[in-house]
Amino acid sequence: MPRSSRQDALFEEPDGFAPESALAPDAPLAERCRPAALEAYVGQDAILGPGRPLRKAIEDDRVPSMILWGPPGSGKTTLARLVARLTRSEFLQLSATSSGTKDLRAVVERAELSRRAGRKTILFIDEIHRWNKSQQDALLPHVESGLVILIGATTENPSFEVNAALLSRCTVYTLAPLGEVALTAVLSRAIGFLAEEGCVIEAEPEALSRIAAASHGDARAALNALEGAARFIAPEGGVIRLTAESLAEALQDKRMLYDKSGEEHYNVISAFHKSMRGSDPQAALYWLARMMESGEDPLYAARRMVRFASEDVGLADPNALLIAIAARDSYHMLGSPEGELALAQAAVYLACAPKSNSLYKAYGEAMAAVKQRGYLPVPLHIRNAPTKLMDGLGYGKGYQYAHDFDHAYVAQDYLPDPLRGSRFYEPADRGYEAKIKERMDFWRKLAEANQPAANPDSEKKKGE
Repeated sequence: MPRSSRQDALFEEPDGFAPESALAPDAPLAERCRPAALEAYVGQDAILGPGRPLRKAIEDDRVPSMILWGPPGSGKTTLARLVARLTRSEFLQLSATSSGTKDLRAVVERAELSRRAGRKTILFIDEIHRWNKSQQDALLPHVESGLVILIGATTENPSFEVNAALLSRCTVYTLAPLGEVALTAVLSRAIGFLAEEGCVIEAEPEALSRIAAASHGDARAALNALEGAARFIAPEGGVIRLTAESLAEALQDKRMLYDKSGEEHYNVISAFHKSMRGSDPQAALYWLARMMESGEDPLYAARRMVRFASEDVGLADPNALLIAIAARDSYHMLGSPEGELALAQAAVYLACAPKSNSLYKAYGEAMAAVKQRGYLPVPLHIRNAPTKLMDGLGYGKGYQYAHDFDHAYVAQDYLPDPLRGSRFYEPADRGYEAKIKERMDFWRKLAEANQPAANPDSEKKKGE
């Protein structure tokens, strides 16, 4: 059956790969120098190291359908292409952002022809989380039947983004961000590849380390930075000399100088935290923008705001924690740049919220009491008594049911005897904590008045 030009665009050459000569000369370095062997694939030893199940499956040509879950630049596409090459399968590729059910039908037709010829088909779907339920459902029977071996790539948690039925037919492999050692190896290999193309680079180890550290685990970003620097720096005697200084001058991009594991990272996050604590929304917005522009992980900033909501706002504004969590979830759903506005909203809200660290201090004191006193026994009267033996031992005896008393409060001890009277939490007089303080003061007065029991039968509820 003749195929349309659009269908042709979906398919690779019969061996699964276009020859190197088919790549445009201006194709990105990350595309030109993809590794062609597992030995050249670095950074994912947890799933591809010697003896690991996936490596053995590739070597035995018994690859299952799988979902590759990992951040950008962690090697998902490269791994999919390696699997196709090393298992001698036909490699078909779709992007979930620009394809749909019609494209899937074309893939199925091609896969059926390949099956008749005794050839397996690997279907790689990039950003599979962007396919909706009906599109994923259309794919399911072909994965179940084995007509196609699915390799789906996603940056999102597949538990939330991939249909349960389809997910149950796949093995999920989690790819981690590449570490500095792995990224440096990728860069060194790329320098050798460029030399074969006639571009000779001599790179100082410090320069490669700076690229690796500033790429946030993203091999594609690291290779783009290397290629950008190579194009900018004038060669000396036919050699491009890459130093830390020439790198900074070549890139003219502060993001490449923002090492998220270095001092500047901690300086900026400290400034962000202290600006919110100091109730300065202008500075909080500035430092958040600095982090976003510098390439910081937005979800890291979101996690810091969730922490801040409990540590520095606490019960002075109980909504602060809800706002921070909502901002995190909003970014997770929308991504950049749309989701960053939710982070900005949370930063301003937290900066303008009433502040209290009473909860933070109280929890610290409670933890200190546990460490100092050890595991003190639970007082008998607030223990549950589900059996006659426990009842006979006095479990629950004397317990007073708070709802049987005026204001749903009764003065009785809930702490172990050695800690009786301890006061870990003392609310501030700001925001909602002022109301909490008023309520606690009222309860204290009731306790001091030796409030009598309102219902002598309340002990019957001792097991509740």
